Amino acid sequence: MLGGIFSFHSSWKNSQDNYEKSPQRLQCTSLNFRDFQFAQAMLFAIEEINNSSDLLPGVTLGYKMYDTCGSIARSVRVALSLLNGNDIEALPAEACTRPAQVQVIMGETSSSPTAAIATAIGPFHIPMISHFATCACLSDKTKYPSFLRTIPSDYYQSRALAQLVKYFGWTWIGAVRTNDDYGNNGMATFIATAQQLGVCVEYSISFFRTDPLEKIQKIIEIIKTSTSKVIVTFLSNMDWDVLLHEFSRNNLTGYQWVGTEGWISDSQIAATDKSHILDGAIGLSIPKAHVSGIKKFMFNVKPLNSSNSVLFREFWEALFSCKFNQSNSGEIQKICTGEEDLTGIENSFTDMSLMPIFYNVYKGVYAVAHALHEKLNCNKTCDKNVQLDPYTVLQQLQKIHFKTKEGDFVYFNDNGDPPAKYEIINWQPRENNTVEFVGVGIYDASLPEDRQLSVKNMSLIWAKNSLQVPVSVCSEKCPHGTHKVLQKGKPVCCYDCVRCAEGEMSNATDSISCLKCFPEFWSNEERDACIKKEELFLSYEEIMGALLTTASIFGTCMTALVAAIFFRHRKTPLVRANNSELSFLLLFSLTLCFLCSLTFIGQPSEWSCMLRHTAFGITFVLCMSCVLGKTIVVLMAFKSSLPGRNITKWFGPTQQRVSVLGFTLIQVIICIIWVTMAPPLPIKNFKEFKDKIVLECDLGSTIGFWSVLGYIGLLAMLCFHFAFLARKLPDNFNEAKLITFSMLIFCTVWITFIPAYVSSPGKFSVAVEIFAILASSFGLLICIFIPKCYIILLKPEKNTKKNMMGKGPRKP
Repeated sequence: MLGGIFSFHSSWKNSQDNYEKSPQRLQCTSLNFRDFQFAQAMLFAIEEINNSSDLLPGVTLGYKMYDTCGSIARSVRVALSLLNGNDIEALPAEACTRPAQVQVIMGETSSSPTAAIATAIGPFHIPMISHFATCACLSDKTKYPSFLRTIPSDYYQSRALAQLVKYFGWTWIGAVRTNDDYGNNGMATFIATAQQLGVCVEYSISFFRTDPLEKIQKIIEIIKTSTSKVIVTFLSNMDWDVLLHEFSRNNLTGYQWVGTEGWISDSQIAATDKSHILDGAIGLSIPKAHVSGIKKFMFNVKPLNSSNSVLFREFWEALFSCKFNQSNSGEIQKICTGEEDLTGIENSFTDMSLMPIFYNVYKGVYAVAHALHEKLNCNKTCDKNVQLDPYTVLQQLQKIHFKTKEGDFVYFNDNGDPPAKYEIINWQPRENNTVEFVGVGIYDASLPEDRQLSVKNMSLIWAKNSLQVPVSVCSEKCPHGTHKVLQKGKPVCCYDCVRCAEGEMSNATDSISCLKCFPEFWSNEERDACIKKEELFLSYEEIMGALLTTASIFGTCMTALVAAIFFRHRKTPLVRANNSELSFLLLFSLTLCFLCSLTFIGQPSEWSCMLRHTAFGITFVLCMSCVLGKTIVVLMAFKSSLPGRNITKWFGPTQQRVSVLGFTLIQVIICIIWVTMAPPLPIKNFKEFKDKIVLECDLGSTIGFWSVLGYIGLLAMLCFHFAFLARKLPDNFNEAKLITFSMLIFCTVWITFIPAYVSSPGKFSVAVEIFAILASSFGLLICIFIPKCYIILLKPEKNTKKNMMGKGPRKP
């Protein structure tokens, strides 16, 4: 970086601007504008401090600035030269009022050069403060005793990334890292933490920007052939400059990228990504910051020109594509005046997206100033007799705790690290091919672990502009009733779901084994805790349930239609002759019979179990009572026509109503006793099938159930008996024949029901019961009422009182 090493020393002020300012530049292949921004941030802080009357009054901070060009060897060479008091290049003529001694080294940007320098200067206890070197390895005080930084350690960033990946359910990921201390150490910590959280890494690839093209092609091939859709990266912006070009050529889109502070908020990378490879990326960034006055200072670089700095001239020429001196090549070039306007251009130097990093530089300079302020016992003036040395400055730096003008506290922990806090950034594409870095959450390592990560899901945009969180898993979750079997040679996230063996059960998704279960000895709660197999019951959605429901509704509508026909023709002889009151009550009870079958369909519950059997028992008894009443009325009517017999007075309308009410009341009492003492309740039958649970209604009391059925059977037999006795009555009025035939169907259905019900498994026993209810109801409706409807609608000439009395014309 430019000013890869900033060395500080102090001097006593004699006059304004009487301090050493010497930017030194080694010959690099190109100038990085971003690095020049970092240098400007340092100069801004130094100028503020030197112009302050409260901090280091009477003392001026000086600096030496070197561009190490990102070279580790060059970084160490410069550091050792500073220690020896040697300068790599001749200094300007300006001098301090007393010999200058390097008190602090500021830098480097990258972790590997920083580690090399810190190793070299550590034994001499010269403090080194970095604003952008994040490798967790630098927190090791046994190796780097004099190193401090104003950016959090990757120890926290790696753990935060692992929690972020786990938060979104990504258990199968890829990893790409830069092949240096930053990438290797950061990724190692991330993978270790991710594995603890149950996240598996399909591949982990290292890369360095100087690698050959073949290495990049191999990376692309690995990514394309992988099954993971989420890629976590520990890369720098310089690595992305190389990778993005090749990724675009190979159309490597559709992947969800997760990034670190090294690139996630870099607007130059976003501008370079013309193929939208990184759209929807998410990652961690240093929280947004603002330093008042720094932007104006950075745009006002002209004062540097007064030193005739070679560095300034090169920077200015690169910035405006001009030359201060024409070359002898004969090529006509634009002439630099030194007065060009910075506000009229847009490039990486005028971009302020790295303001959080500028703020880190700013805080580092102020940390040095506060340490010197305390060591020199400064109040209104500073003690000139205090002899400074790097070791005492280091000790003071480790104890500083101050507040910046922006309101942030600055201090270092025992490892020389600041508090760890990150902003979660999401790349959200906007119009004109621009990208907005949207803050979607916070990670604060100072909070309890369960509150460290906070994400606002509503505002996220993912790869390919999707609003749905990407899915990246090796294997889907295993459902209840199965367990995981690891796939040979693959990580633990890759497995097959194998159904539990007979007699074994699993109680949760992704179970690693099945439990031996003995449900016949368990309560319902224990069974539920053991297994969640497929639940089996007769539902409205399946074909059989839908057909039975349709039949029930059809029977209800058919009964209502018959009732409407009878009501419209209620004054005709046919309706009146057959006891219209009992006929309408019978039609009402048949409607209830059809409807009660619906209570047998659907998942059993407490109310449905009690209702289905009691409703069935009461409605069918009401139906049988009406049929029995009609049979007795027919029989009595013709018995009373015999000479000397007047039986009808003993079974008139009042007695008919009382008999129907009495017969029905007996069934109601039976049902009340049943429900009160041992009501039917829903149960889960584990015995019927090995791999399914049958949801059914337990009868509670078998005596109660068979008492209800037995009473219905008793009434049916009485109906059949009386109807059989009246079978030879005159044809014109013989309703008994119709009742006899309907009772024959009724009894046949319920006699065959018993063995079919007992032998039917699971939900089919319920279907058999519903079929018996519907069949017997249709039998009664069709046999008793359809012939009468036929005469009413199609043979009205027979619907006369004379014909009902048997006095109509005889059949030829």
